[in-house]
Amino acid sequence: MASGMPENLEIDPALFGLYKELHAHPELGFQEQRTAALVAERLTELDFDVTTGVGRTGVVGVLSNGPGPTVLLRADMDGLPVREDTGLDYASTETATDEEGRTVPISHACGHDMHTTRLIGAAGVLTRSQDSWAGTLVVVFQPAEELGAGAQAMVDDGLFDRFPVPDVVLGQHVAPLPAGKIAGHAGPAYAASDSLRVRLVGRGAHGSMPQNAIDPVVMAADTVMRLQTIVSREISGTDVAVLTVGSLHAGDAANVIPREAELQLNLRTYDPAVRDHILGSIERIVRGAATTAGAPEPPSITEIERFPVVVNDPAALDKTFGAFREWLGDDNVFDPGAGAGSEDVGVLATSAGAPLSYWLLGCANPALFTTGDMTDPALRSVPSNHSPHFAPDLEATLPVGVRALAVAARTWFARA
Repeated sequence: MASGMPENLEIDPALFGLYKELHAHPELGFQEQRTAALVAERLTELDFDVTTGVGRTGVVGVLSNGPGPTVLLRADMDGLPVREDTGLDYASTETATDEEGRTVPISHACGHDMHTTRLIGAAGVLTRSQDSWAGTLVVVFQPAEELGAGAQAMVDDGLFDRFPVPDVVLGQHVAPLPAGKIAGHAGPAYAASDSLRVRLVGRGAHGSMPQNAIDPVVMAADTVMRLQTIVSREISGTDVAVLTVGSLHAGDAANVIPREAELQLNLRTYDPAVRDHILGSIERIVRGAATTAGAPEPPSITEIERFPVVVNDPAALDKTFGAFREWLGDDNVFDPGAGAGSEDVGVLATSAGAPLSYWLLGCANPALFTTGDMTDPALRSVPSNHSPHFAPDLEATLPVGVRALAVAARTWFARA
């Protein structure tokens, strides 16, 4: 075992019960009242200076342990509007009211319950080993990551004015890799994401009299097809972007031409110049389709959510991963390349002016894999984040995740 992890400290067995409690009772972004209360209670028991309600429902704990670096460990807390279908005896059956007033099923289909539990566990490990490190530990339990708004909400609420400014930001995210594997990519690691709602307005009519209509369905179809040419024809083959139309809704009857249509789009990019170009092209194509159709009013394009590119500081990631390799061995730590998923953890690092070291932690049954890396065919069949079947292997994942955060933090603290 590496020197980064004290050999005489065990994982608190109560963490397994806490995980099941959080898993069974997920909450949507900015609604994490129950989760935040549990977090605050556990941190108080560990003698942290605890503040709740940061960025609406966020929780911050501070543990001062003499002079030394300030290390920020971050976990997100929110669930997703996904009906769980894992068959677990502690599966979520909860519902909630979303931002549009709809009642939706919710679950921890992205693993934020595991993130929260592991950070509480790491806080306990570090508390019990204060004689071996020096500095200030800041633990941030962030709301609304799935909305792309929680990190910014905490910053806007004075996160780095009210609490110590970190020298490094550390965090991890569960992924459908073998439990016990850690993966991270230096530089732009996770994509920027822009989700947009497009409203196209036409003129409704009876389906038998299209000459009296300006058909928004045709406008929408034209828009969808033209949008697909942006990535294939407007950006270089060496640039990376994904543009998806995930929702198209217009009308409710077969024989009625509706008045309007709505599209929801998602764009993933790594390069700000590519992003700006594509967003400009989206607006050009949407407005062009409406103009060509003779639409009676201009279309509207509204931002739903936005995530910036997550950029891992190469030196910071190398330092953290050096400790992981010493602890787990070279075979269990690797570079997965840049991922198309998105995260708002980078907002914390950028706002603090601190380097970011953020990594993926495998959470699936290792027996399902052969190579255990990004070439493994099991990645096509193992349930991924946001799937109704997503369920981390609790016994194999939780202890490694707790220790990974503790090892990473101790790597950055001064030795006592």
